[in-house]
Amino acid sequence: MGFLAVEAVRPFLFDGNREDITVALKNAGAHRFPVERPGYIVTTRSYLREDCNMALRKKLLSFSDPVERRDWLAQEKQIKGLRYKEASHFLRNIGLRGYAILDKHVMSCLQDLKVVDTPKPPATRARYLETEEKLKAFARDIRIDFDELDLVLWSMKTGEVLK
Repeated sequence: MGFLAVEAVRPFLFDGNREDITVALKNAGAHRFPVERPGYIVTTRSYLREDCNMALRKKLLSFSDPVERRDWLAQEKQIKGLRYKEASHFLRNIGLRGYAILDKHVMSCLQDLKVVDTPKPPATRARYLETEEKLKAFARDIRIDFDELDLVLWSMKTGEVLK
C-alpha cells in the first residue's frame, strides 16, 4: 500500500494541492487516510520550503549529533506524520546509519528474545532511545551490525524482506 501511495502522489509532491493529492490517493486505493494525509504533505512541503529551501539532505547533514537530527524530524510541529520510528525509517532510507526502526514486529521479536519486557513499540522519546540502546547492546553481544539487526528481526516475524 505504501508503494502504491508514493507512486500515486509522486506527480503532486512539489506543487500539488491537497485536493489533487486526495484524488490521487483515492483513485489508487492506496491509503487508509486519503483525505487527512494530503494535508500533512502540503504543510510539511510549505515548512521545508521556508526552513531550508527544500534542501532537506543539506539540512539533515547540518546536524552534528544524529540524535538531534532525528529529534528535529520527529519533534518539529510543521513536519507532519513523523515520530521516532518513521523518522528513523526515513533517515535509514536516505542512507544515514545508526537509527533503529522499532515497529511492532521488531518489538515482538525483542520481547521473545528477552531484550525488552513488552512488545509495545515505544511511544515517547525517552523510551525510544532506551529501547534503541538495548538493541545496540544486543547487536554488539551477538555480533550483528546494528543497522541490519532490526531488518533481520522484522523478517523473522513477517517472513519477508522488502529491501
